[in-house]
Amino acid sequence: MSTLDDLRALLLRIDGGGYGGYKRALGLWTGDDMDVALDHVQGDPFAAASVVRLRIRNHGFDAQQYRPGPRQVALCDLLLRRFSFASRNVERRGSGKSGVVQVDAGGAAMLARSGCAFVDDALELRIRVGLPARGRRVMGRAAVSLLLDALPRAAEAVRSRSVPAEDVQRWQRSALEHASLVEQLEDAGLVAFVADGSVLPRASGVDHAPLQSAVTFEAPPSLRVQLRDLDGGSVPGLGIPRGVTLIAGAGFHGKSTLLQAIAQGVLPHVPGDGRERVATVPSAMKLRSEDGRAVTGVDVRPFISALPGGRDTSRFETADASGSTSLAASILESVEAGSTALLLDEDTCATNLLVRDARMQALIDRDTITPLVDRVQQLAADLDVSTVLVVGGSGDYLDVADTVITMDEYRPHDASDRARRVCVDLPSQRARVPAQLDWSAPARIPVPKSLRPASSRGRSRVRAHGLRDLAYGDDTIVLDGLEQLVDPSQVRTLGVLLEWASQQPQGSTVAELSGRAVAKAQEEGLYDMRTSPELAAVRAQDVAAALNRLRGLRLDRSEGR
Repeated sequence: MSTLDDLRALLLRIDGGGYGGYKRALGLWTGDDMDVALDHVQGDPFAAASVVRLRIRNHGFDAQQYRPGPRQVALCDLLLRRFSFASRNVERRGSGKSGVVQVDAGGAAMLARSGCAFVDDALELRIRVGLPARGRRVMGRAAVSLLLDALPRAAEAVRSRSVPAEDVQRWQRSALEHASLVEQLEDAGLVAFVADGSVLPRASGVDHAPLQSAVTFEAPPSLRVQLRDLDGGSVPGLGIPRGVTLIAGAGFHGKSTLLQAIAQGVLPHVPGDGRERVATVPSAMKLRSEDGRAVTGVDVRPFISALPGGRDTSRFETADASGSTSLAASILESVEAGSTALLLDEDTCATNLLVRDARMQALIDRDTITPLVDRVQQLAADLDVSTVLVVGGSGDYLDVADTVITMDEYRPHDASDRARRVCVDLPSQRARVPAQLDWSAPARIPVPKSLRPASSRGRSRVRAHGLRDLAYGDDTIVLDGLEQLVDPSQVRTLGVLLEWASQQPQGSTVAELSGRAVAKAQEEGLYDMRTSPELAAVRAQDVAAALNRLRGLRLDRSEGR
C-alpha cells in the first residue's frame, strides 16, 4: 500500500523532470486519517486541472447526519462551500493552472453533486487541482506543499469539529422542510406553495442574493393554506391550486418575480436565501418561445394544423422553429415527459400561440394556430396538467382561469371573484374553439445512433459552456429555454446522461429514456458515474428537454405504438 510519505518521496524525485512525470502519482496514497488520490492527471499545465480526491476517515459526523437523501445533499452542499472558502488562499506558483484549486460549490440552490460523498463511512471530496509546473517541468516541492500541506489544512474546515453544529442543522432543516412541503402538495391539491415571510425579489439580474429592502411575502386570506412543518406545526402561505392560475398586475409589481420563485421551487434553497419555503411539484416546467430551435417529430396538432400545402403536423419537424411553433412543441414535449404543471410568462411567449382576439378572428377567416387560451382548460381536465401564467395584456384568459392572483407592490391579492365580474360586465367577443380533442400522439422513439456525440473527427465531444450551451459532437444544444437550470454542472450532467442514452438499445421513447437516465444517476450516484468533480443533479424533464433540442435527433418511424 502506497503512503503519503511515498507520494512525498516521488514528488521530490521527479522535481525538475518533464511534466509527464506526474502520471506516476496516479492512484491512492494513504495517510493516518486522510488519504489523497490522484484520479486523473492533466497532460499539460495549461490543460484542464487534475482530479484529486481527499478521503477523510475520522471526519466526526454521525451516520444519521449523512443518511442518503436530503440530509446528505444538504451536508455535502455545506461542506463543499466550506472547503471552497478554506482553499481560496492556496498559493499559486508556476505556469498555466499551477496551484489552482477548483471546488464545485453551489449557489442559491442545494443540489446533489459529484464533488462530495460519504463512501464506506469516509468523507470524500473530489476537486480539481492544477499540478505545479515551471514551463512544462515538474515543480515537485511546490506539489508537496500543495497536496500534502495546503489541501489537508483546508480539509480541516470540513471535519465535524470545525463545522458549527447550528450550520449543519440549518442546512439540513432547510432541505428536509422543502422535501416535506413538496410531499404535501398533492394531497393539498396544489401545484405550488409560497410561505408567508418569504423574500422573493433578488438583488439584481446577476446577483441571486435576496433583495435587502424587499417586501416579505404574505398570502391573501382567501388563498392562504396551512401546511405542516417538520415539528408538526403549521406553515401558512399561498397555495397555487391545480387547474388554471393567472398572475396579473401592473408592470414591475412582482408578477414575474413570483413566477420565477415558483419555477425555482422545484429545488431546495440554502438558509437565508428567502425562498427556502417555496415548494413546487418536481415535474413543473417553465417554458418560453425559442426562435430557431430544432423540433423533431412532435405532434403539434393540438395547437397547429392545416398548414399550407397540406403539411403534416402530427410529426412536425423544423430546424428553425418560430416563436409559436417552438412554444407549441415545448408544451407538448413537456407533457410527454411527465410534467404536471406548466409555467409561462406572457412577456417571453409568442403572443399568437397564447391568444387570438375577436378582431383577429373576424379579420382572418382561417388560421393554422389554435391558441393556448382554447386548450388550457383541456390540459387540466383531460391530462391533469395545470398551468400558471403571468398575464398583463391578454384579458381573454380571465374566461378560462380557475384562480386569478393580482400583484400590487409585490403583495398578492385574490382577484378571482373580481375577474368573474369583469367577464360578466365586459364579455369577450372571441369565438371559442370546440373542446373535443384527441391528445394521443405517435410514440417518439429516438434512434440511439443519432444521439452519439461523435465529432466530424470521430472523437466523442461533450462539453458544457456555461449554463446555456452544451457542445455535443458537432452540434451545440442551446438550452436558453431551460430556465430552471441553475448551475453549469447540471449542463455537464445533461451531456453525460445524453451520452449514456446514446449507448442504450433502441426501443425506448424520449420520456422512457430520460427517466431511465435519471434513475441510473440516482441509483449509481453522480459520484460514481464519472471521475468528474463537476456534476450536479437534474430532472428527467431536463434530460428530455435537452434531448429534444438536439439537432441531430432522429426518430424510429417503424414503431406503431
